[in-house]
Amino acid sequence: MSLMHCDQCEQTFRGEACVDMGVCGKNPDVESLQKILLYGLKGMASYKHHARRLGKVDEEVEAFIEEALFATVTNVNFDIPSLLNMVLECGRMNLKTMQLLNDGHVEVMGKPSPVEMTEGIQDGPGILITGHDMVDLKRLLEQVEGTDIKVYTHGEMMPAHMYPELRKHKNLAGHFGDAWQKQRDEFERFGGPIIGTTNCVLIPWATNTYSDRFYTTRATAVPGIRVLSGDDFSEVIERAKQIGNLKPTALKKSTVGFHYSVLLDAADHIVKAVQTGEVKRFFVIGGCDGAEPGRNYFSDYAANTPADTLILTLGCGKYRIRQHDHGTIKLDGLEVPRLLDMGQCNDAYGAIQVALALANAFKCGVNDLPLTMVISWFEQKAVAVLLTLLHLGVKGIRLGPALPAFISPNVLAILQEQFDLQPIGTDGAADAKAVMAGTN
Repeated sequence: MSLMHCDQCEQTFRGEACVDMGVCGKNPDVESLQKILLYGLKGMASYKHHARRLGKVDEEVEAFIEEALFATVTNVNFDIPSLLNMVLECGRMNLKTMQLLNDGHVEVMGKPSPVEMTEGIQDGPGILITGHDMVDLKRLLEQVEGTDIKVYTHGEMMPAHMYPELRKHKNLAGHFGDAWQKQRDEFERFGGPIIGTTNCVLIPWATNTYSDRFYTTRATAVPGIRVLSGDDFSEVIERAKQIGNLKPTALKKSTVGFHYSVLLDAADHIVKAVQTGEVKRFFVIGGCDGAEPGRNYFSDYAANTPADTLILTLGCGKYRIRQHDHGTIKLDGLEVPRLLDMGQCNDAYGAIQVALALANAFKCGVNDLPLTMVISWFEQKAVAVLLTLLHLGVKGIRLGPALPAFISPNVLAILQEQFDLQPIGTDGAADAKAVMAGTN
């Protein structure tokens, strides 16, 4: 193995890791923790950006971002324990940030409630809006008012239908499409103008024809695509008028909107259902979706959860499991769908609140609940949510389709020892049955 020279600590070493472990930035465990922190900060900044647009800010969060970024600067922090503490602190700050965003959504958009929405393209002109930014959707709905233009949500904008201040707009027609990785085909088939409000947009293929009717907002940008810098959607609206009526598709109905506040309102029913054995276990199955092999695990897992269990889902990972009919379940006489869609990826805050409320009701810790978390991940916001769960001491999370490559073996060993963080298995059906049998 050849000798290498480290410019950071001025030492010569063999291989890829500096021999002066704990002093030099070439230490793979230091580098791993710095990457985890940076990815967590990126995810938190995404939620923080949305919260700020809703008028929600927090000085403690602002100060932490500065301190945490400074800790990753060259020759500032080589200490693994303090970096690990900062990683977990990022989880605490992300919890505050998700609460800010949740509160902003509720204050501006109204208290969420379950609603039956229409999926598919209806007759007439239309605009498709994708991403995560509810403020953009609100502005668009205000500006199309009085026209016959129908507005459709896509991807992570689906939870918009649970907010009364958004669905009061008659132009909000329904939802079209699936998770973000299918958008090239779906945008092509939509036929009308599309607005991409945040991350999870793809560069159109050369064979795609929708580039001239695709728009993005502010920091979201795709080569060759028109970027809208403000809140004026008149250009998109005029494009929808020019294109005219879209080609209708088959329509179906589905129910969304099981925000955590809806579940807490039914807490007495849920607690009673657990006490009487009507509900044996809760599963949280969701997160970020992606196109790589192995993600069918989540749909197989959900399809094999027993009829006396509840599934909470959120994020675009819901698209892996929402097409399957999971049936209904009675909670102390209250009949609800067994699959409850809680909202966007940032609504993981709500899943946390439900878990904490159940733990309080049963006077136990979250880890003592009949609760299993099977989480799909893809990008930085998922890292931020994971850090929040670890900050809260949640153990036994199963993450997939693979554990992040930026977690070094030594850091992974720490996370496994402290939090029992493990990769998902290879057989979702078998693993779901093993959980119920108490063998997994």
